[in-house]
Amino acid sequence: MPESFLIVDGHSIIFAWPELLALQRRNGASARENLIKTLTEYQDLSGVNVVVVFDGKGERINEVTEPGGIQIFYSNAGRTADEIVERLVAKYGHKHAITVATADLLEQQTVISFGAQCVGSEGLRRRIEDARADFATEMKRRRKAAK
Repeated sequence: MPESFLIVDGHSIIFAWPELLALQRRNGASARENLIKTLTEYQDLSGVNVVVVFDGKGERINEVTEPGGIQIFYSNAGRTADEIVERLVAKYGHKHAITVATADLLEQQTVISFGAQCVGSEGLRRRIEDARADFATEMKRRRKAAK
């Protein structure tokens, strides 16, 4: 069974989730940190490898990965997060099960044409909520079994 990956178009999700959009308007870095925290929790709960891509400003593409954490990419000047997402799907889509989370309908169509599955912003929210609920149910079951 191929390894599963969730690639998230970071700013697309931030602008689609009202609570993150409100935070973005006050402090963009805080909105990104909040999304990263939520996606790290999802990776820990689900076992799905998470990659989040943000539009950046630097001379080159930057990747940040902390041990046990999610992969974070920032696009370089003149490129968009969409381009990085598309490149990742095109390069790894035949080796891994990839789902892309984005609110951008054109991006959804593009990554589907490369063989990825797609989920919108509310679909991503449901996946996260389902992972939390599954974890809580499993913890309850284990506590009961331990008694």
